Amino acid sequence: MSDVALIGTGITRFGKALTIPLRALVEEAVTGALADAGVDAGDLQAAFCGNAIAGLITGQEMVRGQVALRSMGIQGIPVVNVENACATASTALHLACTAVASGQYDLVLVVGAEKMTHEDRRRPVLAVASALDVEADVDLDSPSPFMDVYAAKVREYLAHSEATVEDLARVVVKAQRLGALNPKAQYGGEVTVEQVLADPVISDPLTRSMCSPIGDGAAAVVVASVERAKALGIPQPVQVLASVLQSGSAPGSRDPAGVRSARLAYEHAGLGPEDLDVVELHDAAASSELTRYESLQLCGAGEGARLIRDGTTDLGGMLPVNTGGGLLARGHPIGATGSAQVVELCDQLRGRSGARQVAGARIALADNGGGWVGGDSAAECVHILAT
Repeated sequence: MSDVALIGTGITRFGKALTIPLRALVEEAVTGALADAGVDAGDLQAAFCGNAIAGLITGQEMVRGQVALRSMGIQGIPVVNVENACATASTALHLACTAVASGQYDLVLVVGAEKMTHEDRRRPVLAVASALDVEADVDLDSPSPFMDVYAAKVREYLAHSEATVEDLARVVVKAQRLGALNPKAQYGGEVTVEQVLADPVISDPLTRSMCSPIGDGAAAVVVASVERAKALGIPQPVQVLASVLQSGSAPGSRDPAGVRSARLAYEHAGLGPEDLDVVELHDAAASSELTRYESLQLCGAGEGARLIRDGTTDLGGMLPVNTGGGLLARGHPIGATGSAQVVELCDQLRGRSGARQVAGARIALADNGGGWVGGDSAAECVHILAT
């Protein structure tokens, strides 16, 4: 995909915004992305709009993108509504990149947005649980049905790897410290391993701060052909080297979706994990950061804990991961997460991340997963970006 570039980004602050409507979050993110790219809404040829659970939270179905964009004057162009669990926004970006690479368009919008907060605090929990096979064995009375899935996986992982619950807490410590450096993050601050372990247990062994929070937010990206980016005089376009989307498969039938998507992305980009400068990965639970180190081939099987222990993935380490605080601290409004990861990486590659800047960052990877069906992720999307 050497002919596709990301030329503008915008993001809201993530957090609990009970009284702010979804369309207002979309407008803030899109306005920022258009201004960053130096283009007008009327220049756009198509829009790919990611949202996962508005139908379950607000009742808005079917035409979510058209409703959110109409007030901005974005109308009359193709609007594609995308829903793919927590990989919704990255899937929207994948579709946009594919459309631009095909030559169908040369300037399109991607936006991911989610409103999760609700007066009924149980509603978003059950909405997230719909990313599971609800006809399978799902305990809808659990405090967090989806975190039960992560907890079952982490118990197995702890039993067959070097990792301990203290390592999970170290992931949280790093995330919160980096979140404090990100003005768009929902949370951030100094916490200790002991404080993380002392938090209330959500689903054993995951404590509350080991689980990504409920929150609201939006993030947008303007995607262009390289030729259009040159014509616009974009000083620092971010090149898309790879955009890969995979779905899960029955355990044992083939490699898990996360492994396959990473391998294909490296092949498409002509790079390997050793070439990466910064990574954003899907840490919906702290354990996921360690296991994704492994699926992304940043270390060997069962060795993920080594990277968090020795500081490899911390800011200032050999390969910083989740410099904006990740899902654990920046927040996880599920339909926005994939585009938020890309906004963070574009800022890193363009040298505008402030106190959390990775020096000399040139190549970045975003890894976004979604849902869980039959023992594997329902969706996995990996992008490799470069300047």
